[in-house]
Amino acid sequence: MILVLLGTHELPFQRLLDEIETLKNSGKIEEEIVVQSGHTDFKSKEMKIIPFINYDELEELYEQASLIITHAGTGSVITGLKKDKRVIAAPRLKQHGEHNDDHQLELAKVFEESGHILIWNDGDDLEEIIQISRQFSPNKFISQKKKMLGLLEDYIDNI
Repeated sequence: MILVLLGTHELPFQRLLDEIETLKNSGKIEEEIVVQSGHTDFKSKEMKIIPFINYDELEELYEQASLIITHAGTGSVITGLKKDKRVIAAPRLKQHGEHNDDHQLELAKVFEESGHILIWNDGDDLEEIIQISRQFSPNKFISQKKKMLGLLEDYIDNI
């Protein structure tokens, strides 16, 4: 099963679903596809569309997924990485009215450069990236949360 996550941002992200629907209709994606669509209104006979998913159900879907295709939101990407899933991030872009700025593109580039994820950039061939993902072995994600907290504690202690 492929899990597609659009997040909960109020602007629609139809561009990604259009691409996935095309690949599914043409037989280039054979797996079941489950989509957390958020505020993106999309009808499909090929994909299971769920606007909002509670935490426990989403955790179960992450576990079942063979591949995560997600907007480049920090939580969605990191959750996939912590579960040792292959992740393709599709940044929401300002130019398409999908977000207020291009911070998702910046975030995705950092994760890609560190070998954690693959990116579907505007104009890229998603089918090709999905094929690459089948052989992709992501670098293990190690949270820097403790390091960040330590830096903040040191800063506060030295004020």
